[in-house]
Amino acid sequence: MNYVSMGSVDTDLPDAEIDSLFSDALARALAETGTGSHDGDVLILPPDGTRFHSKAGFITDIAARELGFAGREGRHGRRLGAVMPALGTHVPMSAEEIRRMFPLTPVSLFRPHNWRTDVVELGRLDADFVGKATGGAVRYDWPVQVNRALRDGGYSLLISIGQVVPHEVIGMANHLKNLFVGTGGKEAIDKSHFAGAAYGMERMMGRADTPVRELFDEGYRRFGGLLPPVLWALTVVGRRSDGEAERGGHPRGSLAVRGLFVGFGRECFERAAELAREVSVDLLDEPIRKAVVYLESDEYKSTWLGNKAVYRLRMAMADGGELLVLAPGLERFGEDPAIDALIRKHGYRPAAAIRAKVEADAELADALSAAAHLIHGSSEGRFTVRYCPGPRVSRAEIESVGYEWGDLEANLRRYDIGKLDAGWNDMADGERVFFVPNPALGLWAERKRFEGTE
Repeated sequence: MNYVSMGSVDTDLPDAEIDSLFSDALARALAETGTGSHDGDVLILPPDGTRFHSKAGFITDIAARELGFAGREGRHGRRLGAVMPALGTHVPMSAEEIRRMFPLTPVSLFRPHNWRTDVVELGRLDADFVGKATGGAVRYDWPVQVNRALRDGGYSLLISIGQVVPHEVIGMANHLKNLFVGTGGKEAIDKSHFAGAAYGMERMMGRADTPVRELFDEGYRRFGGLLPPVLWALTVVGRRSDGEAERGGHPRGSLAVRGLFVGFGRECFERAAELAREVSVDLLDEPIRKAVVYLESDEYKSTWLGNKAVYRLRMAMADGGELLVLAPGLERFGEDPAIDALIRKHGYRPAAAIRAKVEADAELADALSAAAHLIHGSSEGRFTVRYCPGPRVSRAEIESVGYEWGDLEANLRRYDIGKLDAGWNDMADGERVFFVPNPALGLWAERKRFEGTE
């Protein structure tokens, strides 16, 4: 059942229209699904600060206002019980980060998800199904796991909010990924991530139907009845052209909501993914010999997150090229101390080397999401990855995990991010570079490489 299905590559939804569309959709969903109406019976699942630009914070604030909560009556009473950011393996949001992304929703409503301790298993997919879904890339069973509050918290409705955008593990982010990874447990995350890495992320990125998505769909088909109904609110976000920004009075390089899709079931995801393929996948007619990627300090504090620079541009990079990553906020490698230690121990190495390490190292074999991340973060020897960190990560640390080091200040002087255009730029000395101001917003690929993997 869809309530909103709106968008195109040229759409630029203003806040007031998003507010009206979502508020009306929420009211219809509450009325038509016959969900309970007691205080605190709705749980919202937005992304965390790594999806700050998704518009999910704004939509969450609308939902909180409409639903109401303890101490504040809304249009529908006081039905909001809690907000649980779909952290997956990420570090919980600080109060400051919550206020920045969700300024109108009280911090007291937020509940962190712990992927190691807060999990319940709904059921399992057998190894035969997983093996068939992944084309034989892996063969193990897969647990369908969620935060126990989703099943046992007394909620009558879940509202999952987020952005559909190309993703290295599942092809297109969001929808059931918000449940089974965002609130999933260690075993489920480990196995789904490694399944994607073993199958090959270049075969999946930018595509809605992938082996990992098939696992999630089947898990929900079999065991989703154990959960409350899920109302999905999905956005597609794209960068405005300079002309669009000037005509609309927006800052240069600003972002537009190109699509909003709200409803129950899978159709809203399918429509959002179709638009995201048009908006967020940039197919190039030539490979990139020099790419410059900027990682905003508030979003990217680890290579676990910052390596979107590698994932999202690897299919665009020329053999022998260089990917320069400007990372002023970098503090660590992993979001989780145990994974941070594994990254430091093994480094970003080609897939064959990591698979061998999984066979030989019991600790890495018990942390398959880390193994998948190490595979994803390698250029497979095709191009150089040069990280330029701020003061919290040293040159020796960068080089110890298999990357080249670059001087941040010198490179920021040479590549002035305030003057570079998104995309191709010709420097004064003739160097041609491709600039990406935020790798989380899309996927860049050489056309023949992308189309050759379909």
